Amino acid sequence: MGPTASGKTDLALRLADLKDTHLINVDSAQVYRGMDIGSGKLSPDLLQQYPHALIDIRDPSQPYSASEFRSDALNELRSIAGSGKIPVLVGGTMLYYKALRDGLADMPTADSEVRAEIENMAAESGWEAVHRKLAQVDPESAARIHPNDPQRLQRALEVFLLTGKSLSEYHRQERLAATDPENDLPCELAWFAIQPADRAVLHERIGRRFHQMLADGFVDEVQNLFDRGDLADSLPSIKSVGYRQVWQYLAGELDYDGMVERSIIATRQLAKRQLTWLRSWPDLQPLDESPTNSIERILNYVDSNSI
Repeated sequence: MGPTASGKTDLALRLADLKDTHLINVDSAQVYRGMDIGSGKLSPDLLQQYPHALIDIRDPSQPYSASEFRSDALNELRSIAGSGKIPVLVGGTMLYYKALRDGLADMPTADSEVRAEIENMAAESGWEAVHRKLAQVDPESAARIHPNDPQRLQRALEVFLLTGKSLSEYHRQERLAATDPENDLPCELAWFAIQPADRAVLHERIGRRFHQMLADGFVDEVQNLFDRGDLADSLPSIKSVGYRQVWQYLAGELDYDGMVERSIIATRQLAKRQLTWLRSWPDLQPLDESPTNSIERILNYVDSNSI
């Protein structure tokens, strides 16, 4: 685990060179076909050399949920149990890791009409109004979700409008589900995370990487999605960091410089949220930014636990 641009993928590839691994993608954008440059997906040649499960498994028009990830990841883990390979989950979608670790309650799927209703409220009165509405019906979630986090605000209010039950209540059900033997993982997971010591260095790396994505043809990639005609920026795929901002640029809502600035800011905010998740993650084994030190620590764990 680790924030975006911290070197998770490179570390996983180094580990694959040294051990017989089964790599499993834990990135919510990389599950979508045609979303390659902006998601940081490996090149086709590298993916052939280092196959990853759960990459390119969905069309961008088809949302992919955390519960679907859990089911798919469990299938991958079960399929290699006893094979001698080491499953390595790599990516930065912290909600997916939490779903895998704790299980999920049977929450309703996304509803386009309800989401449009919430988005209209936000367009008319701002996301602060959505936050106030959420505070009325689910104060626990409202206290946990920042008013400037539209995706989580939308989902929390959507769950209540669809079911009359708060997201907090569903989370309590999840904690109970985590103790259900049917949710047992087929293997014990060890949680390693790259945690950059210098936030400024990470921010600089994020900016440099985004400019490289642009040089590699990121705008053309989003243009291909934009031109399809069956996609919209309300879809989870297009809401991915970077994709949403380039989409807004292509729609004439942002100029080029504004798109670049907002993309980098949004990516930095994503990294901050990822680090916040990691600070509260139990049994976390921190890694520094040195690939050599990190590999040594992981290999020591593998050897000491006879994996």
